[in-house]
Amino acid sequence: MHNRYRRLKRGCYVYGLTTAVLINLSPVLFLTLREQYDLSYSALAALISANFITQLLVDLLFSFRPRLFDIPKLVRVAPLLAAAGLALYGIWPLVHPASAYWGLMLGTVIFSAAGGLAEVLLSPVIAAVPSPDPDREMSRLHSAYAWGVGPVVLLTTAFLHFFGGESWHLLPLGFALVPLTAFGLLIGAEFPAMDGSAEAAGATPLKNRALWLWVAAIFLGGAAENTMSQWGSGYLEGALGIPKVWGDVFGMVLFSLTLGISRTLYSRYGKGLKKLLFWGSVGAAICYVTAALCPIPAVGLLACAMTGLCTSLLWPGTLIVAAEQVPAGGVVMYALLAAGGDLGSCAIPQAIGLITDLSIGILPGGEQTGMRLGMLLGALCPMAAAVIYRRYLFGKKKQPNLKKN
Repeated sequence: MHNRYRRLKRGCYVYGLTTAVLINLSPVLFLTLREQYDLSYSALAALISANFITQLLVDLLFSFRPRLFDIPKLVRVAPLLAAAGLALYGIWPLVHPASAYWGLMLGTVIFSAAGGLAEVLLSPVIAAVPSPDPDREMSRLHSAYAWGVGPVVLLTTAFLHFFGGESWHLLPLGFALVPLTAFGLLIGAEFPAMDGSAEAAGATPLKNRALWLWVAAIFLGGAAENTMSQWGSGYLEGALGIPKVWGDVFGMVLFSLTLGISRTLYSRYGKGLKKLLFWGSVGAAICYVTAALCPIPAVGLLACAMTGLCTSLLWPGTLIVAAEQVPAGGVVMYALLAAGGDLGSCAIPQAIGLITDLSIGILPGGEQTGMRLGMLLGALCPMAAAVIYRRYLFGKKKQPNLKKN
């Protein structure tokens, strides 16, 4: 049985790796795109918002109309959509530099749709594969994304350093090989029966209070993780004055390494999830506050990097807890949780972009002050997540499950 689905799981892991490209390529290119096309921070943040809003729309579509789609077929062809979006992202600004921003936006929307499909479909597919320890399989799937962040940041930074910002167009074209590899694996893979959904059981997960609690938790966890992954590179250079090469290598690459190592360790040993969720949230809040307020750049860089360790389980861990408390949630549950995570990943980074732009010319320190205020805003998300985890995972009051409702 294990060998039967080996190709499927490998394809899902590479597709999960693809999402690291789709989410993190634009943020690493922020300052390059700003210099090349004179874009504002709000315009750059809008690319992030377009990414997560598109994913959010895909999530919501599956939340309310899951029966309209053939899941195996979508999983097989979605990587092609990601490759097409990346190609357009790189080629349009080169061919039409006067309208470069709209090419960036259109490419972002296209590959983000593929990213949304990955978020909605990969988790229930892996959950449907027979396994003696499904929690560890889920953590292993999400560790694929974490391990992808570091190479994306490192390769992009090294390329820009050696070949210059004018050649950035080649990066998305090269990264398109990743989803094409996923397509090659998935096209011939065997899928398990996908009949364990809430619809098949005759249940209605939308009426379950526990589900909406964990949607709120993953909103906060997604914001805590992705605010730093999206803005960390620009923050280290723009607010702390650390050269981009060193900030990316010792800040964002270390962020992704701690993210990946933590998820991989949990996938192997898988113990103490409740405590890890609570203390991870507390640690993330401390890291955000330290990065925002500490006047020593090296300490701020370390705080940014360690945010990866602290937030590593907030997204996959919430999926695991939700699956335990809403056992018949199916694709609808995973779609709603993905929607919550995407909304948090969109709203808070966009707010930071607005705060930074508004601070220029108004507050002392301008851009640097705005970025630091944005980091303080980011700290509120793990703080609120810690409250949820502390109350509902350790409190006396049990959350109702789907069967009771």
